[in-house]
Amino acid sequence: MAKIITMPQLGESVVEGTVGKWLVQQGQRVELDQPVVEILTDKADSEVPSPSAGVVTKLLVVEGQVVGVGDALCEVDDNATASAGAAAAGPPPTAPAATAAAPALATPTATGAAAPRDASSPGTTPAASPSVRRLAREHGVDLHQLGGDGERVTRQDVLRAAAGEAPAPQPQMATAPGVAAPVAISPPAPPPAQAPVAPSPPQGLGAFRVPPYMPRPGDEIVPMSRRRRIIADHMVYSKLSSPHVVTMAECDIHATDKLRNKHKGQVKAEGINLTMLAFVAAATARALREFRPMNARMLDDSYVLLADINLGIAVETPEGLVVPVIRNADELTVRGLARAIDELAGRARDGQLTPDDLAAKTFTISNPGRRGNLVGGAIISQPNVGILRTGEIKKRVVVVEHEGEDLMAIHKVMHMALSYDHRIVDGVAANGFLYRVSELLEAGDFAI
Repeated sequence: MAKIITMPQLGESVVEGTVGKWLVQQGQRVELDQPVVEILTDKADSEVPSPSAGVVTKLLVVEGQVVGVGDALCEVDDNATASAGAAAAGPPPTAPAATAAAPALATPTATGAAAPRDASSPGTTPAASPSVRRLAREHGVDLHQLGGDGERVTRQDVLRAAAGEAPAPQPQMATAPGVAAPVAISPPAPPPAQAPVAPSPPQGLGAFRVPPYMPRPGDEIVPMSRRRRIIADHMVYSKLSSPHVVTMAECDIHATDKLRNKHKGQVKAEGINLTMLAFVAAATARALREFRPMNARMLDDSYVLLADINLGIAVETPEGLVVPVIRNADELTVRGLARAIDELAGRARDGQLTPDDLAAKTFTISNPGRRGNLVGGAIISQPNVGILRTGEIKKRVVVVEHEGEDLMAIHKVMHMALSYDHRIVDGVAANGFLYRVSELLEAGDFAI
């Protein structure tokens, strides 16, 4: 019986996606839950699995095509028989089966998306993780040239190819007598380079014009990757739509640092890294419950005070910045927050996040890490109305009160900067929120 595989709901805010790569070909047999196609969205790249075992009888869309939730992608028939030229699921074989000559290969469509290739030919996509395939696509590297002898393509292979290093020689594939040798499809030639043109400024900017770029020896033009383009568009949109105001605080974290040092060994034994970020997240979640305008979003002519507190934690990955989400963060202990941060950060760096992991954040925390700087105002991650950026932690001389006297002591101190949307949040609420976060961290009163 034939079944249609449709574009799934890949996240609560995702309504469409782009067919990035077919992972199977027409006539190929697939197993239950085997990935058949990679879908690209503005949040993450996801693989769509087959809901049943069978044979792919029809591919209904081409690579590069935009599809909406519920649109048909392909057809799988559990009663059909795999074609002779279609390879079974798994890594490409080292040699083609000794049957008929390799079938004709489809010509790329007018949109530039190539039709699926014969799995027994060198043009078949080699074994590679989703993050490696995404990296190859963003750097313009053809995976068909890297996966010789069925070996798995690694991130290093892609980066070497992107840098212009020659790939390892591919072994010659043996063919049976009388069988035509398989023919590889060369990747489409890249379009001719064009000199960058300065964009025309929006109306209303007077006579100012950006001077055109003039190439100089040693300059390097770096094409925008897909993720970098999404980040750039988001940042411009946020600055244009939200009137940003930044307020800062200096926080003596001596008490919280003592609490962390007391428990970090025990928590480490459980496989959890108890970082200061987990304490900042705990203080932020508690303060958001008390200062509800900071946990809101803007509508056309109104705004919503959100019931759930879902913290977005900015994570730097090799492909760019992502912001996975900890749901109901105010209900977690510091240990629970530390575990969630560890898990999400690891999945982000491995390219294993789903669109739901990146959806529904209500407030964002940005942490520059050990090589941060004193403090800095971050751009709000839409549709939030605030983002808290922590600065580096340093030992400083501070004044403390002891038995009624002011004394100098050396404590760890951290600066924080809160960027907030002045359409919804007034200075009183923003300053009160940041003061409360700092107060909780200085008191060090947390449940581990």
